[in-house]
Amino acid sequence: MWSNPRIPYQLASHRPRLEPLNGRPLMVNVVMNIEYWPFDRPMPRGILPPPHGAQIPPPDLPNFSWVEYGMRSGMARMLDMLKSRGIKATTFFNAQVADVYPSLTKEVLDAGWEFVGHGWFQRSLKQVDDEETEIKRCLARIEKVTGKKTRGWFGAGGAETMKTPEIFKQCGLDFIHDFALDDLPNWMRTEQGPLLALPYTFELNDVPIWVIQSQSSDELLKRLETTLKVYEREAEKQPRIVTFGLHPHVVGVPHRSYYLEKALDLLLARKDTQFVTSSEIADWFVKADGTGGRNLPQYSPPASG
Repeated sequence: MWSNPRIPYQLASHRPRLEPLNGRPLMVNVVMNIEYWPFDRPMPRGILPPPHGAQIPPPDLPNFSWVEYGMRSGMARMLDMLKSRGIKATTFFNAQVADVYPSLTKEVLDAGWEFVGHGWFQRSLKQVDDEETEIKRCLARIEKVTGKKTRGWFGAGGAETMKTPEIFKQCGLDFIHDFALDDLPNWMRTEQGPLLALPYTFELNDVPIWVIQSQSSDELLKRLETTLKVYEREAEKQPRIVTFGLHPHVVGVPHRSYYLEKALDLLLARKDTQFVTSSEIADWFVKADGTGGRNLPQYSPPASG
């Protein structure tokens, strides 16, 4: 019996040792979710509920403006912050952003960020009529922007159906970030063979920290500092991946971006740390692991699927 039909359970301390990338065992992936929230649809999330809990039709101006601020001021702030430090981020990218925000798309492309699929606009794959068509449309649009193959995906809200990994495999993706269950990558099972599951985070993630939990502006920095206290000890035996899950409308406001700057500078000052994109993590793991996922048992869909 499997606790997880896709990724067989293994205690982290039982995993074979992996050689660190470039001799530095702490790898940092700065992930910026760049999303399109349509003006004429209900907002996927809100910072301000409607008065008296009333259900109001679009446009939802307060919550649309919250997100649009991120696409204007927040993204400008994030691009400058990372460029000035020589850091290339990974963007989880709604493909329709390329059409709705073309000048921003060009800035992100020129910055050398890696584009990872993240839906057409900010809508779960569970809400679309044909997820295969949706995924293929997204990948084609992003590949038109970047001029190269899109290698990875993170679902809006981290959502998948029972068949989504098979579609990803058929579309030629190398990795996904939807299974945020380990500090290191894992091979996962599909009906078509192994697919790589890369780490993501809900702990060093601005939405849970500030939108859901209403923590103080310096919470991300405090969490990073204590995470490093544990990881630097564990990294003597096994590399660790530090992922930041960021959204420009949340972390991109001044009182929070100030502490993100402090966090990045803390990491840059360390000799055991390097900044990487998702594909760089994937390529490192495939080489360091050396199995290609061949040791996975054959996938059998759950009976309820």
